[in-house]
Amino acid sequence: MTEDKDKKLNKEETEEKQEQPLEELLRKKDEEIQSYIDRLKRLQAEFENYKKRVLRDMASLEERVSDREVLDFLPLYDNLERAFASYSGNNDAQSFIEGIERIFAQFDQILKQKGITPIEAEGTLFDPALHEALLSVESDQEPNVILEEFERGYLRRGRVLRPSKVKVSKGKRQDTKEDEDGGQS
Repeated sequence: MTEDKDKKLNKEETEEKQEQPLEELLRKKDEEIQSYIDRLKRLQAEFENYKKRVLRDMASLEERVSDREVLDFLPLYDNLERAFASYSGNNDAQSFIEGIERIFAQFDQILKQKGITPIEAEGTLFDPALHEALLSVESDQEPNVILEEFERGYLRRGRVLRPSKVKVSKGKRQDTKEDEDGGQS
């Protein structure tokens, strides 16, 4: 019987010893889980702050790029101001026209530097990716040929900035029997 008691006591002691490491293991796992949760929360907060910072930086960069673009056009504005001031003072139309021509050439140069080119329109075939048809009329030209450009379109490095606004040919007018008779009945 003593043996049975000893076995029972040993079994209880072993169970207690096993429970202690299990409890300790559970406590450690809980701490580890809490550590991961805390780390995840910190990473989420850092990521949110990163997103906000990137958005701020992008907005700032867009503004600086826009400022550079505007700076390129300020000399044109200054030259136009000077041209108008000089014209009102002496009424010399020829020098005023020459000044405006120089400003136009300067403006054209800036557009070229920025990769902006006009879209060819008049006399070419209508392309809906490049042209916007405002009018379609019968003419002696083949169908879909651009007859007139109302507003010039522009490309920037192959991408359409603004389509050309154009008048397009429907083709030759179909003669009716009435037209052949000269309108007589």
